[in-house]
Amino acid sequence: MHLANSGFDVAGVDNFLRRKWVGEVGSHSATPIGSMEERIRAFKQSFGRRIHFDYGDLRNYDFVYYVLEKYKPDVVVHMAEQPSAPFSMIDVDHAVLTQTNNIVGTLNVLHAIRKVVPHCHLVKMGSVGEYGVPSVDVPEGFFEIEYRGRKDTLPFPRRALTDWYHWSKTFDSGNLMLASEIWGVRSSDIMQGIVYGTRTDEMVNDHLITRFDFDAIFGTVLNRFCAQAALGHKLTVYGSGGQRRPIISLRDSIQCLTLVIENPPDEGEYRVFNQFDEVYNAAELAQKVKNVANKLGFDSDIQHIENPRIEDEHLHYYNLIHEKLQQLGFKASHNLEGELEIMLTDLNKYKQRLIAKRDHILPKVGWGD
Repeated sequence: MHLANSGFDVAGVDNFLRRKWVGEVGSHSATPIGSMEERIRAFKQSFGRRIHFDYGDLRNYDFVYYVLEKYKPDVVVHMAEQPSAPFSMIDVDHAVLTQTNNIVGTLNVLHAIRKVVPHCHLVKMGSVGEYGVPSVDVPEGFFEIEYRGRKDTLPFPRRALTDWYHWSKTFDSGNLMLASEIWGVRSSDIMQGIVYGTRTDEMVNDHLITRFDFDAIFGTVLNRFCAQAALGHKLTVYGSGGQRRPIISLRDSIQCLTLVIENPPDEGEYRVFNQFDEVYNAAELAQKVKNVANKLGFDSDIQHIENPRIEDEHLHYYNLIHEKLQQLGFKASHNLEGELEIMLTDLNKYKQRLIAKRDHILPKVGWGD
């Protein structure tokens, strides 16, 4: 919507699997999400611009080829991946589905770009979780290394977080790098932190609001805390809460993506951007939500529970370099506390939708199961 409202000609592609998967695990979006036809119509009524749409699955190469041939895009923004670590850890079927959906879909996009629109710029959503949690500074993609008296510039090692989802993202990054090297594909790999928020400037009414997942499978840590605060439940921190995570507001994430699109790479260039604003651990995030919730009159407190994940809860050093977006002009314009107020206000409006699915906020999938 932001790109269309900024003058870009935009076409979307989806198969609505996110809605299906959230339903399968027993939940729904806290914010009501209409059909694609309703959302496109509401956007045109509000802004006078049309967004095109095609229903289809990126795992079907013929469909991907057809869509690129139909629109001949200058840019493809690829967000069509299964995005949940817990979902990928449910069982073998969900692990295979995650990696098949993510890796095969991206490979089809790369091959179709090569055949149909070789000039096209591919912007793919990666994850900072691809790096894992190394106790050294993490550069944006590449670093210079000296070993046994010789130097080279190499991709920074990707030792992903401990789930099948983050490893699928890591394999995707390798495939992007290869396609740029052998076919000259222009690619930008966005290592994105946790995105939070319910509104952008284009979401002028409830017909255009973004989805807000809050269950233990698809809800991010901030989403779960906000849902619990709105319900008057304790904010459940996994383990000690020392897990450090980078975050960025939805509005600032869109600003970053727009800058990447407006400043494309050269032919054959593979770029990596670390996209986030601030870094907090889970316990600090819970305290931030508690403070804002109490200010708004919600009865909120914090509880530590057993961690269902296998992860390091006591990180003493975590530093991701994020300079490239600033060099393109990015300036964070929305702070956590301000966005939390908006999120909690929106959730209070849809409190009955939270109540209906509140039993799905606590974790039911364990990494050791």
